[in-house]
Amino acid sequence: MSADNQPTTRADWQALAASLVEQGLETRAYVDDAFVDAADGATLTTINPATGETLAEVASCDAADAEAAVAAARRAFDAGEWSRLAPAGRKAVLLRLAELMEAHRHELALLDTLDMGKPVSSSLGDMAGAIGCLRHHAESIDKLYGEVAPTGNDALGLVLREPLGVVASIVPWNFPLMMTAWKIAPALAAGNSVILKPSEKSPLSALRLASLAREAGLPRGVFQVLPGFGHTVGKALALSMDVDCLAFTGSTGVGKQLMQYAGQSNLKKVFLECGGKSPNLVFADCKDLDRVAEHAAGAIFHNQGEVCIAGSRLLVENSIREAFVDKVLAAAERMQPGDPLDPDSFMGAMVDQAQHERVLDYIRRGVEEGATLRAGGEAAAIEGKGLFIPPTVFDGVTEAMAIGREEIFGPVLSVFGFDSEDEAVRLANDSDYGLAAGLWSQDIDRIMRVTRKLRSGQVFVNNWADMDQTVPFGGVKQSGNGRDKSHHSLEEYSDLKSVWMTLAT
Repeated sequence: MSADNQPTTRADWQALAASLVEQGLETRAYVDDAFVDAADGATLTTINPATGETLAEVASCDAADAEAAVAAARRAFDAGEWSRLAPAGRKAVLLRLAELMEAHRHELALLDTLDMGKPVSSSLGDMAGAIGCLRHHAESIDKLYGEVAPTGNDALGLVLREPLGVVASIVPWNFPLMMTAWKIAPALAAGNSVILKPSEKSPLSALRLASLAREAGLPRGVFQVLPGFGHTVGKALALSMDVDCLAFTGSTGVGKQLMQYAGQSNLKKVFLECGGKSPNLVFADCKDLDRVAEHAAGAIFHNQGEVCIAGSRLLVENSIREAFVDKVLAAAERMQPGDPLDPDSFMGAMVDQAQHERVLDYIRRGVEEGATLRAGGEAAAIEGKGLFIPPTVFDGVTEAMAIGREEIFGPVLSVFGFDSEDEAVRLANDSDYGLAAGLWSQDIDRIMRVTRKLRSGQVFVNNWADMDQTVPFGGVKQSGNGRDKSHHSLEEYSDLKSVWMTLAT
């Protein structure tokens, strides 16, 4: 342990993990200010993918649990203890929650690492992002103003911003607590009641967060957590006639289903952040190709490639392609998977057996379709255990190949070549997705031309994902329609009300 008794080594984290599991993990749903079993007693098994060991049997909620949570959320919203609380009051509570998360950051990070296999150093980074997100929105909410419309002396026009009501947030397993913060922080700050549905693959940190939210002072029914499957409790929330908004991060296929459920029920607002197949364009005029290669490798191999904005399509100008790919291979060699509890591990385990097999199947398809396998390609184990896949690189990929078009959600990089700027833009935009894109060049004119032509929710110029809470995050095309982070996300979780007063003159 460090001087301040914080874990710093693999042995420290292993000891903390053993202690945490021995003490007992919270496995019950959090409904109406109480931890409860699922109404029908059902449970789901959550497994440590790095070892194959069972972590816990967690409540598996269904429609009855969703109905109870929605009713509690509506009562809380209508009562107004939170929804009509002055913004400064909501700010104070959310800042207390952020402080509690800071105090328990090692525990929360460890829960995500045990649950979904990511390296603990990465989970700690996620905690910093989650805490920063909560603080950003807490500090923002009492600094946003309404509007006074320009009128004559005989009228007063006001534009008020009001909370939506009951928000259901469905979050993914790849960044469990950070994605949770991106959803619940602006929704709560705006005055809504929030029901969180964590992924069935990573529910543990969300349940721990519920106890911290109660300790922070969130009123009864304002924040609830329903672990369970998407086709059960997730579907029930999406079809509920008393849920006003559905915020989702996950696959495009599920996002489409949720939009259909909204249409079948009450036309609730649906904000989607879905899949990606992000292009990373490297032009020959780049300086320091070693640095660019390191970033290009990190863009796909970070978090085992289980990242919606992963730079999975590497587009390289042919005049430097051979030399640049060699540099990427060298960088990938330094990013091999290791024990997630080792702070020096760059990559961890795939989240579960199904995802492990899915990625390996795409690798087999890549070989069958004629791409050149330059690195990786086989399953790996750490000390004989776990669902690991090393960095995998395919060269000679074409637009017709599945590995070049479909989201794999694993550490698989597809390399394309191009000869001109127009060809690079065409290849980049030839995708159903539009979540992120990278652009590496020293030519400012080219940077501005290409940035404007890329059909993407965000473009990273001479970096990959170096952004903070001040800019919105989201996509276009089949990558979704909503925006997380920044003041723009607060707009998502509120409605405009126009007030027109006729004045005596």
